[in-house]
Amino acid sequence: MTRLHEISRTSGKKSKRKRIGRGNGSGKGTYSGRGLKGQKQRESIKPLFEGGQTPLIKKLPHMRGFNNLFKISYIPVNLDILNSFDDGSEVNVESLVDKKLLRNRKLLIKILGRGNLTKKLVVSAHSFSVNAEKKIKKAGGEVIRLT
Repeated sequence: MTRLHEISRTSGKKSKRKRIGRGNGSGKGTYSGRGLKGQKQRESIKPLFEGGQTPLIKKLPHMRGFNNLFKISYIPVNLDILNSFDDGSEVNVESLVDKKLLRNRKLLIKILGRGNLTKKLVVSAHSFSVNAEKKIKKAGGEVIRLT
């Protein structure tokens, strides 16, 4: 069993650091491993430096900023579009896709209050504006919130 005072470093495990600029006799004197004249010899170059050209990160503003991963985005559908449905019919995502007012069944829709509703409709959507909800109920329709 070895004791703490008997432990020694394994030879070749850790190499000595390179001592630069300590005279020509050391083998790393004069130019100190940096070569001859130029920017790389005089100073360090920052990682995103592109030789004085406008950096790419400044040219692309859409790559900067913040994207909220939890944002819920809705497709807006206004009341004046819903007048194209028959009186007493049910308006939902499938019926909007069938009439080609929406492209995708998987999208979330929000009913907005632009225009007037003249027909009694049963409207199913993921969200409603306060104004739209009032106008649908005033026309004698029904509001169903999808989850």
